[in-house]
Amino acid sequence: MFQQTFKNIDDILHKDAGCGSELDYVEQTSWVLFLKYLDDLEKDKATAAELTGKVYNNIIAPEFQWSVWAAPKKIKNGTVSEVELDHHTALTGDDLADFVNVELFPYLKKFKKDAESADTIEYKIGEIFSELKNRIQSGYNLREVINRIDELRFRTHAEKHEMSHLYEDKIKNMGNAGRNGGEYYTPRPLITTIIKVVNPQIGETIYDGAVGSAGFLCEAFDYLKNSKSLTTKETEILQKKTFYGKEKKSLAYIIGIMNMIFHGVEAPNIIHANTLAENLADIQEKDRYDVVLANPPFGGKERAEVQQNFPIKTGETASLFMQHFVKILKAGGKAGVVIKNTFLSNTDNASIALRKLLLENCNLHTILDLPGGTFTGAGVKTVVLFFEKGKATQNVWFYQLNLGRNLGKTNALNEKDLADFVNLQKTFGESENSWSINVKNIDQNTFDLSAKNPNKKEEAALRKPQQILEEMKSLDEETAAILNSILELI
Repeated sequence: MFQQTFKNIDDILHKDAGCGSELDYVEQTSWVLFLKYLDDLEKDKATAAELTGKVYNNIIAPEFQWSVWAAPKKIKNGTVSEVELDHHTALTGDDLADFVNVELFPYLKKFKKDAESADTIEYKIGEIFSELKNRIQSGYNLREVINRIDELRFRTHAEKHEMSHLYEDKIKNMGNAGRNGGEYYTPRPLITTIIKVVNPQIGETIYDGAVGSAGFLCEAFDYLKNSKSLTTKETEILQKKTFYGKEKKSLAYIIGIMNMIFHGVEAPNIIHANTLAENLADIQEKDRYDVVLANPPFGGKERAEVQQNFPIKTGETASLFMQHFVKILKAGGKAGVVIKNTFLSNTDNASIALRKLLLENCNLHTILDLPGGTFTGAGVKTVVLFFEKGKATQNVWFYQLNLGRNLGKTNALNEKDLADFVNLQKTFGESENSWSINVKNIDQNTFDLSAKNPNKKEEAALRKPQQILEEMKSLDEETAAILNSILELI
């Protein structure tokens, strides 16, 4: 049901003059979807309060509730219909567009200023509607979108799970739509594999300084939520004191907040800020985290004033993020970070200094070498670095993912592809695709960590055309000689 609804909404938005790309479709679907989700969430809380003899005070004022402005229902024999829209009171056309733009958005925007603290859902509502605006120009198209979303229900765990899964698919499509889409979406099988290897525990703080659509934090939440039967205290720890992130770009920031809310984290601790604008020297012990999970943007170039925040000066965004991650980890903290594979072998001074920093300050115990095409639409090759802060690296275990097929939109990476890696990584086992190196044996001037598999069987070199012709001639002569021998016998 969700999948077809999302497709129908995309078809409606495609006709609207205010929406020109997949990014717009996701953004506009998101705010309408969020308000419907919030309405169902409030109904659940009201029901739960009633069962315990308490009174629930709605977050949203009556005139701005979904059932009043978006989907008023017909009343028959004194009973409100659950499905039949009251077309006489439901706004549409210019009336609907004016209400949303002039009244609804300004009302919701004020929640940020009026909220008690930043870790409340009220504050997050205010943030979302401070950053977004309604781009659906036609009030008639908006009415169609609202009607489609009103058909959805988010009351049961199964419904919420299906919706969050399909919302991830929309983010994935947005990532494939260009405009640096890779920053929005990291393949979920890769994220879940990284989390399995890092193995965070309840009570540890988890951080992503390049949060994007919050895929790492959402998957880590699911991983911990399903790891055991949680106590009330543990549930509260997961909700409020576990997940932290920063995101520079407005749309990614809002998508990330909504993605976490849809997954079940009511007030995500995500800040709208440029992580790299923070001076590393200002990071104190209280600012550090137990776990870092991230896929920082690579290929970007940072200005000179941003570079001044880092001891190793470089314009490469990913290299600055790596310094930030090492610094912000607690002693004994664990990390799983995706980075361009050229990080292992670049010969510029900054790359060499960064590899030296990582090897001397952390135990870089595992490097997963990924095939090209892992990130759909991005031709770069990447690796995943797994490290623990606090002691120097002695041995690095490599795993080279050789799938025997080309990855792409219709043939994406899956968890089964990574099962052998997860299994062997537990013991740093050696195989045709895995090996270990002692740090003493690498070049101590360049600290080159290129993934050169010593166990891979060398494929026979392609022969030159002249060699093939000579072999054909030799075989022809041999065949002729055999035929002559047979003829002589006859």
